Amino acid sequence: MSPEVPVPDIGTRRVAVYAIGGNALSDSSGMVQEDSVINAVMDDIVNLLEAGFRVVITHGNGPQVGDLLLMEETCMAERRRNGLDDWVAATQGMIGHSLSLNLEKHLMSKHRPERTAVVLTRVEVDGDDLAFATPTKPIGPVLDDETILEMEWDVATTINGPRRVVASPSPLRILDIDVINSLLDLNAVVFCCGGGGIPVLADIGLTGIAAVIDKDRVSSLLACEVDADVLVISTAVDAIYRDFGEVNQKKLSTISSDEARQMIEQEQLPPGSMGPKVEAMLHAREFSDEMTVVLCQPGEAISAVRGDSGTTLV
Repeated sequence: MSPEVPVPDIGTRRVAVYAIGGNALSDSSGMVQEDSVINAVMDDIVNLLEAGFRVVITHGNGPQVGDLLLMEETCMAERRRNGLDDWVAATQGMIGHSLSLNLEKHLMSKHRPERTAVVLTRVEVDGDDLAFATPTKPIGPVLDDETILEMEWDVATTINGPRRVVASPSPLRILDIDVINSLLDLNAVVFCCGGGGIPVLADIGLTGIAAVIDKDRVSSLLACEVDADVLVISTAVDAIYRDFGEVNQKKLSTISSDEARQMIEQEQLPPGSMGPKVEAMLHAREFSDEMTVVLCQPGEAISAVRGDSGTTLV
């Protein structure tokens, strides 16, 4: 068992960034479903609060933003179409609203004093980022052959099947970080950077751009910008595995930065699934040796922070 990570008392409150995977929020309308996964996520957030952390939460939107784009392109062909950045903003609002209502119920049932805030968050990207030339970010549902032939989309094969892919540039700066920090100071539980944040160019004013920033990468940047003590990457898999899916797969309770980079180079961590999560963990570790950086499944956040489950980057 790993050494126990001390949990702060209420007088020395620290900050935890908790990243929720978009595939845990898979209702096609973008609304959050009442299910065991979401309840486990809510329990994680409340447990972190009760352990003395202020909590800021990010979430994915890949399934939802893709579904909305598909709806627009198949049902609204004669109307002016929105940009991809508009749909990222829309899913931020829908998912953030639903998550915040859900969490408010849990907070009230536990007689917690905190209330929630949802921040429509803009994130600066570089218009010359090479990602715009090579779309890699999967969004929307698995596609059938007819849809692939009908739509003029970039499509890539993922572990679940063929999906639409879009540009996923690196986040440079969270433009609304001062608002987020102010809300944390007011003891709010903050939902922000939904779907990786709304991608914008900031050369002359602010201009939205067609892209979806990776949620885990922006979560790492957020953890650095709020000077977080803990970064929790919550995902469907309970830990990082070596030789995942093979007969000899090995669960890793801890992983070093060197070992993680080696596994990425060996293509053991696919770019469409676990790869970006581990890269985000590495980015956080490069920023701070003191930050506790863990990956776990919903419901195990506090256990992972203590080193008793999930995978800790050491």
